Amino acid sequence: MALRRTRARRALHYTSIFFEAIRPLLWLLLVALSLGLLKSRWFKGLFGEAFVKLIAKVRLPANEYRGVHNVTLPTPDGTTQIDHILVSRYGIFVIETKHMTGWIFGSAKQAQWTQKIYRKTFKFQNPLRQNYKHVKALEAMLDVPLEAIHSVVVFSGSAVFKTSMPNNVTLGGGYVRYIKSFREPVLNDFIAMENFHAILDERVDWEQVYGL
Repeated sequence: MALRRTRARRALHYTSIFFEAIRPLLWLLLVALSLGLLKSRWFKGLFGEAFVKLIAKVRLPANEYRGVHNVTLPTPDGTTQIDHILVSRYGIFVIETKHMTGWIFGSAKQAQWTQKIYRKTFKFQNPLRQNYKHVKALEAMLDVPLEAIHSVVVFSGSAVFKTSMPNNVTLGGGYVRYIKSFREPVLNDFIAMENFHAILDERVDWEQVYGL
């Protein structure tokens, strides 16, 4: 019995020494994972969407603008994911976010835009074209005229435009100024609220899709 207790104490002692020795490595691993996560495209996208949502909450009156965020809607060929939708008397604003750095070159008609970071150059899809699919999905779903649905693109992060951009392509919180520039009501309060709830009702319920 005494021998078993001695062996148990020795095992516990060696285990304690082992974990004490690898503790610095565990911290290094945690830091490495955190840095990798912070630099990942997924996290940057998440941060950009959270930034836009926060600015909307702070700078747009809640009694005039109602938001639905990270919306997945059904389409004839599957689904489409929309970062933000703001519903108001002044129209329905469909917002696509891009969390990017560097210089951005593009125009409304180009299929691809360019991101330049020092000597590196990257191509990405014109976000206005990307958001057009979202606008059309809402047009098909809602009972409102197309001119009441507005496409907005927001670049968060430290991106700098090096070419002239359309008014609906903005940097940071500049998208709020664009949205507030629409001061002529195009929907009455009842229709606006009705469409807001229609968007909520039409969202894809992934729990039902996957049987969760």
